[in-house]
Amino acid sequence: MNDQAQYNINEEPFYQAQSDEVELYEAAYAARLPVMVKGPTGCGKSRFIEYMAWKLGKPLITVACNEDMTASDLVGRYLLDANGTRWLDGPLTTAARIGAICYLDEIVEARQDTTVVIHPLTDHRRTLPLDKKGELIQAHEDFQLVISYNPGYQSLMKDLKQSTKQRFCGFEFDYPSEATETSIVTKETGIEADLASKLVKIGTAARNLKGHGLDEGISTRLLTYAATLIKGGIEPKAACRMALVRPITDDADIRKTLDHAIDTIFA
Repeated sequence: MNDQAQYNINEEPFYQAQSDEVELYEAAYAARLPVMVKGPTGCGKSRFIEYMAWKLGKPLITVACNEDMTASDLVGRYLLDANGTRWLDGPLTTAARIGAICYLDEIVEARQDTTVVIHPLTDHRRTLPLDKKGELIQAHEDFQLVISYNPGYQSLMKDLKQSTKQRFCGFEFDYPSEATETSIVTKETGIEADLASKLVKIGTAARNLKGHGLDEGISTRLLTYAATLIKGGIEPKAACRMALVRPITDDADIRKTLDHAIDTIFA
């Protein structure tokens, strides 16, 4: 039997609501509806799910999806040991057995032939067939499936089938307003509000370049990295170049534009 305690979130994760997403998620969980969370990189999707698991008092099992992930990685496989073979549940199976929230992060990174295994868990059946083991699992009454992805990276090769999308209710996240994001950076890192506000202005400037040289804007996560460096004694301009500009682009012109914005804001 899996130890459920290892999946519990014991301390409240900091999350600042932007709208009515907390109430809407509570309603979805009460009905055990599968949930899809869409939004750009680093805008708080995973933190929101962690917060809701804590608030609901439910264990959370997170899977970082990737293109090499197989169905067996999700549901489980037989392993060889000294006594022969034994079955090891995958994270999806474990969640279904113990009644956890199973969070498949960046699900579009997984192959489509892998994601179809979730289908029986997302409708009235709430079952998970383990074909290799010859077992049909009836999901625990507390089980819920949550997926996330970044619509900005959608392509013909990396997108969810409609047959998968239409099994979920959805939330669409975006970066917070400047005032909210300033508050988040301040509370997350402890830096002064005026410094946090300057960082957010740089983030806003970068996001305006999305589609004009940048594939993705500066995330709230990166803003907290810059703030952490500043709090640790790094000069603000250097911290911003290190945390906000260098990670997101190798284009010399874009870097020059963002460096100029940093120099202007921290003049």
